[in-house]
Amino acid sequence: MRRPGRDDTPDRLYTLTGGRSRADSDAFDLVTLVVSEFEPTPGMQSEHTAILRMCRRPTAVVEIAAELGLPVSIVKILLSDLLATGRITARHPQTSRQPARLPDPTVLEQVLVGLRNL
Repeated sequence: MRRPGRDDTPDRLYTLTGGRSRADSDAFDLVTLVVSEFEPTPGMQSEHTAILRMCRRPTAVVEIAAELGLPVSIVKILLSDLLATGRITARHPQTSRQPARLPDPTVLEQVLVGLRNL
C-alpha cells in the first residue's frame, strides 16, 4: 500500500521545497489556523494553489498536510512561502489566559426554573 508523503521519492519533496529542509518561519505548529487572503494566480506551484483553495476557511496545518498527503514539515515550508508573500495569514486558536470561571449559581437556578416552566 502506497503511503502519500512517506513513499514519495526524496527528489519530489526536494523539488517541492526548492531544496529547503526547514520553514523560514516559526509561525506554524500542528494546530495553527491558516486562512487564504488571495485567490491562486496562474503559474503558481500546484501545492500552493491547493493550499489557497483549501484555506478559504480557517484550516489547521495538520489538516492541510493530511489533505495534500505530504509530511507536515514539507507543508510548513510551503506555508512559510505563502506567508512571506502575504497570500495567507496564520494564527493560533484562541486559548484562555484566565482560569475558567463557573457561572453564578443563581443565574443557573433561574435558567433551570425557566426551562422547567416551558
